[in-house]
Amino acid sequence: MSSDSSKKRKPKVIRTDGGPQEGKRGKADADQDVRYYSEECEVDLRDPIKDYELYRETCQELQRLMAEIQELKSRGIKDNASEIDERRIQSCVHFMTLKKLNRLAHIRLKKGRDQTHEAKQKVDAYHLQLQNLLYEVMHLQKEITKCLEFKSKHEEIELVSLEEFYKEAPPEISRPAITLSEPHQQTLARLDWELEQRKRLAEKYKECLTSKEKILKEIEVKKEYLSSLQPRLNSIMQASLPVQEYLFMPFDQAHKQYETARHLPPPLYVLFVQASAYGQACDKKLVVAIEGSVEEAKALYKPPEDSQDDESDSDAEEEQTTKRRRPTLGVQLDDKRKEMLKRHPLSVTVDLKCKDENVLHLTFYYLMNLNVMTVKAKVTTAVEMTTAISAGDLLSPDSLLNCLYPGDHGRKTPNPANQFQFDKVGILTLSDYVTELGHPYVWVQKLGGLHFPKDQPQHTVAADNSLSASHMELTVKLLRTRLQSRLALHKQFASLEHGVVPVSSECQHLFPTKIVSRLVKWAAIPYEDYAELPYTKDVIEASLAEDTHLYYMALIERGTAKLQAAVVLNPGYSTLPPVFSLCLNWKGERTSSNDDNIRAMESEVNVNYKELWGPKPGYQLLTNQLQRLCMVLDVYLETEPHDTSVEGPKEFPQEKMCLRLVRGPMRLKPFKFNYPQGFFSHR
Repeated sequence: MSSDSSKKRKPKVIRTDGGPQEGKRGKADADQDVRYYSEECEVDLRDPIKDYELYRETCQELQRLMAEIQELKSRGIKDNASEIDERRIQSCVHFMTLKKLNRLAHIRLKKGRDQTHEAKQKVDAYHLQLQNLLYEVMHLQKEITKCLEFKSKHEEIELVSLEEFYKEAPPEISRPAITLSEPHQQTLARLDWELEQRKRLAEKYKECLTSKEKILKEIEVKKEYLSSLQPRLNSIMQASLPVQEYLFMPFDQAHKQYETARHLPPPLYVLFVQASAYGQACDKKLVVAIEGSVEEAKALYKPPEDSQDDESDSDAEEEQTTKRRRPTLGVQLDDKRKEMLKRHPLSVTVDLKCKDENVLHLTFYYLMNLNVMTVKAKVTTAVEMTTAISAGDLLSPDSLLNCLYPGDHGRKTPNPANQFQFDKVGILTLSDYVTELGHPYVWVQKLGGLHFPKDQPQHTVAADNSLSASHMELTVKLLRTRLQSRLALHKQFASLEHGVVPVSSECQHLFPTKIVSRLVKWAAIPYEDYAELPYTKDVIEASLAEDTHLYYMALIERGTAKLQAAVVLNPGYSTLPPVFSLCLNWKGERTSSNDDNIRAMESEVNVNYKELWGPKPGYQLLTNQLQRLCMVLDVYLETEPHDTSVEGPKEFPQEKMCLRLVRGPMRLKPFKFNYPQGFFSHR
């Protein structure tokens, strides 16, 4: 059957390749082209569902024909060739049908795509139109919002009130008949009135400008006159300097001082003003001056430079610090302490002159971060004084001004807020720095107008002129008295160290003409040595001896008897008398605790000290007390009964005339000297 089928196929191929067949084929192709072009129109007329049904039926028919051809070929009977050909022809027809359906499907697909593309283009066009409309809506909404939020410039103008408008505006502008009922017309009328007022003010402004220009021209003329006057005044001042010096009227120097005083901090400025005023009014020997660098003081109040310069400086500093080692914690604390204890570059000096031309130099400083003032003292004598070892602490800057007022030691800061500042930088007390900074006495703060109440602490303490003025006079008197008393003691100590008790002629009547006991030693001792003496405990327990006082040891001898006198010198001498504690070494150790007469001797100098003050201001009290000690020691020794067990004459024969040698159960001796009779009696 395969050979038969091949034989049957060949004629078909030859038939198609022949000439006449080509002509037929060309005509068929032309018909097919016409059909192809007509199929596009046919697609619109045909029902796709029916084509789909035709497609299914054609496929089923092809399956059936193929199955029959397969079955006929499997039988192998030669008679079946015609049937197979017939079925082949039918299959070819079905294939042609499938091809046509395929073409129709492709045409439908192409048309569907074209329709979809056209619909998509329409949708895009509609979407673009919608976006344009939405943009226009949004633009209109913005314009509406702008219109609603629009504020006219007249709303920013502060118009006069309605009452003033109708009261002051003329009727042709106010038009009350119309404006009272129509707010818009009322606003326009008020704006017209505002314009009218501003025109009037503009005219006044022009008039003022013209007058201002005239005045400025006059000022320029006067400035030129004054600028030409300044050199003349300077020349006059220079020429008058000898006259000022001759008449003791330093106007030029005072002017410079007051120019410098503008850069003082408030406490130092108050001190400078009040001290200068007091010196001019009450004390011509008080001289006030300002020392220090004015340029550094000006630099403290200069505004900081631009931030760019600061940034560049900080960058440079960072580069330098990266090259150097970072400072340790101890170095940082030292820097913080120095910054906290920093003094103002300017200081005020006050010179107190006495009648004997001795001068007390006081230099006042201001600690800016602590808001307290300190003072340093120095003494200049007119005549070089004799050096006395025991007088070393009398004129010392650390002890010269101690307790000028009772209890004012100048070791602690009077500002309670400073303790919290000290805790931050590790400073225990200010007393460790007073040698360098000066002493912060309370009276120094008051002279600067500073007051630090302890019961009601204040955040900021301002300098008060009235406080400074109220303490100025008394403080100056106390300072001058302190200087004179210390200088008097200095002279007396020089004599005492040589064993001479100086007694002035005004006080000779307080003592007999002959005193045998002599002072052989006078020396200064520390407080610790004084406290270790057994016969000074009563004085310490009575709080009459403090570490701020001065302590001395006197030794008075007569024969074998030695009287030791421990002396407590209060800083307020001679207003406050010295306190003596006695110990007699003769036939044993005798003190006030075991001998009533020693206690009586102490009373003679400690209790009855007013008799020994002498002429005012009483600077000879100490030497008179020592002279009385020599006198009562003579009375004590001469009135002692003679020991019969000892052979020979009495060691201390009686040379003083006494009414009674002893009196009372305590056997007290007559220590009171009666002038001018010259005898001794009991008190």
